[in-house]
Amino acid sequence: MATNTQSRVMVSKPKGSSLIKKKKFIVGGAIVLVAIAYLMYSSMEGATLYYLTPTELLNRSDVTAGTDVRVGGIVVDGTVNFENSTRTLSFTVGDDQTQIPVVYKGIIPDTFKEGIDVIVEGKLTPQGVFDAGTLLAKCPSKYVPEV
Repeated sequence: MATNTQSRVMVSKPKGSSLIKKKKFIVGGAIVLVAIAYLMYSSMEGATLYYLTPTELLNRSDVTAGTDVRVGGIVVDGTVNFENSTRTLSFTVGDDQTQIPVVYKGIIPDTFKEGIDVIVEGKLTPQGVFDAGTLLAKCPSKYVPEV
């Protein structure tokens, strides 16, 4: 009687190769997550709009004439004046305590009118007039159609 012996040879992958693949996947995933987090942070950084009130602007010693700054407040009723020949808008922005005259040349937002919140970006002149390069009119939180 002949015995038939078969030898089974098992070929296995080195144990380290699956571990290396897992490490590559984890490192790659971490790099992608860090990149996404950085992109979110950098895009939100420009979206946040910090501004000073007129009172804060005049009380800060680190803001001198000629320094770029953002100022937010309410357009004071009766102060809006548009000079068509020079395309210059002048108005006063204020808070509960202080008012600052503003001069702006540029495109006027459709929502701009007296009594609304605005943010202006520019420089305070030595004469105390705010020379704005950007004018942003805040939209009301609730739409009210004009009558």
